[in-house]
Amino acid sequence: MKHKISELTLEPSESHPRKRMTFSRSMRYQLLKFVRIRATPHAIGIGVAVGIFSAFLPLVGVHMALAAALAWALGGNMIAGVASTILVGNPFTYPFIWAAAWETGQMILGSKAKSMGTIHLHELIHKLSLSELWAPILKPLLLGSIPLGIAGGLVGYFVMVQAVTIIRARRQSRLMAR
Repeated sequence: MKHKISELTLEPSESHPRKRMTFSRSMRYQLLKFVRIRATPHAIGIGVAVGIFSAFLPLVGVHMALAAALAWALGGNMIAGVASTILVGNPFTYPFIWAAAWETGQMILGSKAKSMGTIHLHELIHKLSLSELWAPILKPLLLGSIPLGIAGGLVGYFVMVQAVTIIRARRQSRLMAR
């Protein structure tokens, strides 16, 4: 059967309507990308855990390299580590992550950090005074990001190992039923 070029269209037809990319559909798609990685569920879980951990650290610019290095050192999947770093740490999530990390760091440091007085962040950044930024901002941010990153990494590990195991088992049972 010959098709004319004019008959072939890329627009959605009534029989195949284009589905909107909703948030839940996007998350399912991302999960399937992790499941298709050729590695054990444990290796994928380790990669996701170190990716989430490194995304929580306030070390902007080295998240992906840190995730890949930690995944390699712990026997995890480096692709899963880098991908989860990008998914968790992005411009939409950083304000929430850093606010939670700073508050957690303030709780860890106790009342010392809270008695710093008014912080004029614009002036400190303009002067690029790292020594003046360290105590009121950077120290609580770094200290608070570590326990949050560990907690997020542990949750990510267990969720990803279970998800990969379940989805692969379902796929295998469907293939056996054919």
